[in-house]
Amino acid sequence: MAMANIATRKAKNILNISSDALRYCYSFSLSSSSTTSFSRGFASSSGSDENDVVVIGGGPGGYVAAIKAAQLGLKTTCIEKRGALGGTCLNVGCIPSKALLHSSHMYHEAKTSFAKHGVTFDNVDIDVAAMMGQKNKAVSTLTKGIEGLFKKNKVTYVKGYGKFLSPSEVSVDTIDGGTTVVKGKNIIIATGSDVKGLPGITIDEKRIVSSTGALALTEVPKKLVVIGAGYIGLEMGSVWGRLGSEVTVVEFAPDIVPSMDGEIRKQFQRSLEKQKMKFMLKTKVVAVDTSTDIVKLTLEPSAGGEQTILEADVVLVSAGRTPFTSGLGLENIGVETDKIGRIPVDGRFTTNVKGVFAIGDVIPGPMLAHKAEEDGVACVEYIAGKEGHVDYDKVPGVCYTHPEVASVGKTEEQVKQLGIAYRVGKFPMLGNSRAKSIDDAEGLVKIIAEKETDKIIGVHIMCSNAGELIHEAALALTYGASSEDIARTCHAHPTLSEAVKEAAMATYDKAIHI
Repeated sequence: MAMANIATRKAKNILNISSDALRYCYSFSLSSSSTTSFSRGFASSSGSDENDVVVIGGGPGGYVAAIKAAQLGLKTTCIEKRGALGGTCLNVGCIPSKALLHSSHMYHEAKTSFAKHGVTFDNVDIDVAAMMGQKNKAVSTLTKGIEGLFKKNKVTYVKGYGKFLSPSEVSVDTIDGGTTVVKGKNIIIATGSDVKGLPGITIDEKRIVSSTGALALTEVPKKLVVIGAGYIGLEMGSVWGRLGSEVTVVEFAPDIVPSMDGEIRKQFQRSLEKQKMKFMLKTKVVAVDTSTDIVKLTLEPSAGGEQTILEADVVLVSAGRTPFTSGLGLENIGVETDKIGRIPVDGRFTTNVKGVFAIGDVIPGPMLAHKAEEDGVACVEYIAGKEGHVDYDKVPGVCYTHPEVASVGKTEEQVKQLGIAYRVGKFPMLGNSRAKSIDDAEGLVKIIAEKETDKIIGVHIMCSNAGELIHEAALALTYGASSEDIARTCHAHPTLSEAVKEAAMATYDKAIHI
């Protein structure tokens, strides 16, 4: 009887997919910190002949757009000012930060956990230069890999800074000192984003650093202050905290990572505090003094009040990112931007100027590399006369600390605001045999489903490898699955993913192992 019910519900879900999975949700967008482009051929400067597609920016959104365009038979050129493909994400963002997160985690495990597993040694030390070398090797290998993909797909690569001359022409100041003009029938703006500064704070990438500088420190600072309790700040705080820094996070808002599900957020903060990360919430930085060897920050409550002084060796400014749209000559062709520099687009990524498109961090929405990649593919599919698709309600987000935190869909707070009747199922990692066997059982899986239909509308995971586990949930949301669908799907034993199955069981009925 239960299987018959599942079959009936699946049939209903399939009927819903045509409207649900194919709709283009714009409001919950996620964007990448860089972009890329594609074309036929491979050159340091090129473009006298007209292209079908020109992409300005070589980050995740741009280079994926360029490759896809070439695969669809479109003559494509990619313009990238950095001289290395992959954008912020690959060069000074997602990839190098994950390399350091892994290296620092291995050091921390060696210091704190190896002995419990029977692995002992006399001493373990940090070689920051070697750690940075491993990170740089990973970055270099991947950037060269993208160049190889450009060659394979016959994408022309122009190294230089592009600026609009007209809706079909881009002037490029090449990195070798020359100038060229690249022409295209369709031009995609994929220039990503830049570090958002704070009034009165000058970033020198030595003592006052952005995420870029935090990825290149030559020694472990004794005291590190992080301004901003978002994903980037907490990840970089984790890196240097594991290596020995005393980390204090200053956040204007009352909570860390405000986009995170509230219940998960509270457990996550407790976990970071157990790792000796300190938090000063509802606090703002009003002044920074760098006149001596110690950086002195003047703080006061967000609502105003008594000021205090906080000292640091290094200060990381992690207050978010801002679209990189200035200096592109948008005013030359009349492309509109909003008050913070974002480019409004329609459901097909078209700007207000015919033949000019925009994707990734330069358009409204959260800024994630994988969202920009989806933008890039969908945009060129539309250009090629096909149908593109991105559903921003179903883009997963991950904080790569330890434990990791990953989510997709709506938080419990959002569901309440929408007035949706719902059920919640939770399963602690303490009840998961694989987590217990590897002595890494912190965290939980939380599933939110509609009460009447059992359709999953949000999944939130905090545990080791949460960033890998979340994609089962993303697939479930994409195809309108119920919690019972996941619960009745056989999961291999012993695996961490069994916690997702158990949470699903707890949502529509009862879990077994708790």
